[in-house]
Amino acid sequence: MSSDFGLIGLAVMGQNLILNVADHGYTVSCFNRTTSKVDHFLANEAKGKSIVGCHSIQEFVASIKRPRKIMMLVKAGSPVDALIAELLPFLEKGDIIIDGGNSHFPDTDRRYAELTGKGILYVGSGVSGGEEGARYGPSLMPGGSKEAWPEIKEIFQAISAKADGEPCCDWVGPAGAGHYVKMVHNGIEYGDMQLICEAYDLMKRVAGMTPKEISDVLADWNNGVLDSFLIEITRDILKYDDVDGKPLVEKILDSAGQKGTGKWTAMNALDLGMPVTLIGEAVFSRCLSAIKSERTRASKILSGPAVSTIPASERAAFVEDLKQALYASKIISYAQGFMLIRNAGKEYGWEFNMPSIALMWRGGCIIRSVFLGEITKAYRKTPDLENLLFDKFFLDAVTTAQSGWRKTVALATLNGIPTPAFSTALSFYDGYRSARLPANLLQAQRDYFGAHTFRVLPEFASANLPEGKDIHINWTGTGGNISASTYNA
Repeated sequence: MSSDFGLIGLAVMGQNLILNVADHGYTVSCFNRTTSKVDHFLANEAKGKSIVGCHSIQEFVASIKRPRKIMMLVKAGSPVDALIAELLPFLEKGDIIIDGGNSHFPDTDRRYAELTGKGILYVGSGVSGGEEGARYGPSLMPGGSKEAWPEIKEIFQAISAKADGEPCCDWVGPAGAGHYVKMVHNGIEYGDMQLICEAYDLMKRVAGMTPKEISDVLADWNNGVLDSFLIEITRDILKYDDVDGKPLVEKILDSAGQKGTGKWTAMNALDLGMPVTLIGEAVFSRCLSAIKSERTRASKILSGPAVSTIPASERAAFVEDLKQALYASKIISYAQGFMLIRNAGKEYGWEFNMPSIALMWRGGCIIRSVFLGEITKAYRKTPDLENLLFDKFFLDAVTTAQSGWRKTVALATLNGIPTPAFSTALSFYDGYRSARLPANLLQAQRDYFGAHTFRVLPEFASANLPEGKDIHINWTGTGGNISASTYNA
């Protein structure tokens, strides 16, 4: 029996995706380097399903109908290259390799170019939703060889999550575009998680609330504009008790890990000169948390204000302000993320379908939320929307939330409680709405010490200060008159 689809990698995500594909009426071949995992899977979870187990790469490839559709779910980096090298001797022109791992998009670009030259169609697909998503409907973000899309579209859209009846899967773009969008998704995920953590910290320290009381607040928030997977799971975490009846969350070491996708997003934002400040702060917050022993020493040396717990009578107003701060900051984070995607499209020559990207994230993935439905509407209404903040829905939302947002950040500062994500979101908002920023002084400083030049405002153009020209001034009378090269970062 020839299979419709093949998948390599039988960790939990791989097994669940195979079961998902089989449940939708397709026959699936599976392979794992440790072949005992294949046998165990066939004897247990896959028993009685249209799943074919293979014990070698050659047997695996031979079991799949042409053009072969082969998905890899292995660790990013060199293992992907090694597996591709093993597959190639058995593949034919027009066969399709799909990398469903968290590969860095430049690696996908490279593999796409190499395999295109060999006649193999290559797809780098973001897969989000965790174990449950893989089993019952993930968000899928495929990109790469456009000729592969008609071949994989039916399967991918069948197994993906659905939002308002539409599949959370569409073609993203060429080369590494799919993995790029997944990278930005993960960066936004970093930001969302950090914002929720800051809200939890403020409720705990300023309002003196217990984890269960905070859980109740999140349950309420999850019935409105903040309805999302991350709010939902945080609600559940905060009401989970250890065997001694005490909240488990309070026993967990406050040192966060990371796998690198958030860092990649922040680094790419710097490369493109895009002010994706909230994701950057979320990454740095994890880095700060990781130096636990150093922070412990600093806590005994460095002074700051004592936290003033608010009276119970003010708690409701505080929680409402905090809700508005979280909502507004979340809007900023997504606005920054879509700014980055929009500019990456220009930089790399990728035509991104912005409404489709928002829809792909609407269901199945970690950042899924009601909120993303409004982003989909905004881009469907104005496909070339410059910034989400220019859409009436988000403009009105930020305007309404602004008072509570500012009060929350001010209260945190006065109490010495770090809110890097809330604060940077507000700073970005105030910077973005400023027609003039103090970068005029910064350019003068650069010209003073390094002859890096500046340009003059049109209204002040003159014979000695011509508009649109790079100008160098001898600020002291003793410097040179030759300007250095300048560049835009």
